[in-house]
Amino acid sequence: MHPAPEPDALIVLSEGAANRLQGDWPDRSCPQVSRLELHHYRSPGPARGRALVYAGGGYLQLVHDKEGVEIARWLNALGLDAYVLMHRLPGQADGHGGVWPLDQARQDGLRCMDHLAGLPPLPLVHVGLSSGGHLAGVMACQDHAVRACGALICYAPLNANHRRYKAPAGKPDYPPAEKQAFYDAWPIGIAGDAHGLPRMPVFLACALHDAIVPIDHALNFIKAMQQTGGQVDAHVFAEAPHGFALRDLNGTLAQWPDLAARWLDQRLLASPGSVAQARPLRAKRI
Repeated sequence: MHPAPEPDALIVLSEGAANRLQGDWPDRSCPQVSRLELHHYRSPGPARGRALVYAGGGYLQLVHDKEGVEIARWLNALGLDAYVLMHRLPGQADGHGGVWPLDQARQDGLRCMDHLAGLPPLPLVHVGLSSGGHLAGVMACQDHAVRACGALICYAPLNANHRRYKAPAGKPDYPPAEKQAFYDAWPIGIAGDAHGLPRMPVFLACALHDAIVPIDHALNFIKAMQQTGGQVDAHVFAEAPHGFALRDLNGTLAQWPDLAARWLDQRLLASPGSVAQARPLRAKRI
């Protein structure tokens, strides 16, 4: 087995002890996030864009390798610098006798955007999977000086974890209370909650029979974007499992990375001041 790829730079954006990963590459996770970190993976050539990568884990942990590092390396092969967030988790112990508030992940995302604001400008995309896809959707709704050109979201609990929109109906609240409150504060893709409508085009990939994230999340999102004039490229795969990421690419699901790469090409080329290459890159599978 190859050793775990080390980030080209570790950027620490808050106080706290260094985060520690559990398990072995390529299945490491971070069950306790003590400080905000950005793990920077650089494109092998001149970067034509940047990506903020949000790993999933149900806001209870971060699935660091499968939904963070592997996604970052795929984006590197597409010519993007990738920054994997290790953000604090709502309701988790803060190291000072309290817990992180419901809004901590969003605040950490904004702090990362502040960091990118100090770098030479490049087109930016938000990329998130599972609960990280929810956070990518949240960040796509923020008013920030750094304007992303798109959000790429996979199998994410976007809105139907909210108390008013739950699917299936009557589903119990999620512990801890701060996690449920964050879902309630930010239902992404509900026309009646306009602050949760992304201000940019979105690429959406989801699994039709996902038992963890029901298809209702995607359908609500698609309908809201249609009603409000938003742009979404939505792809529903019949045989995909939850958490497919860049693994388990059987049947038509094998097409999703190439579909996403083409969408990224278009978004980078359309971004003002883009340095995207005229001939789009294609990533090798990892």
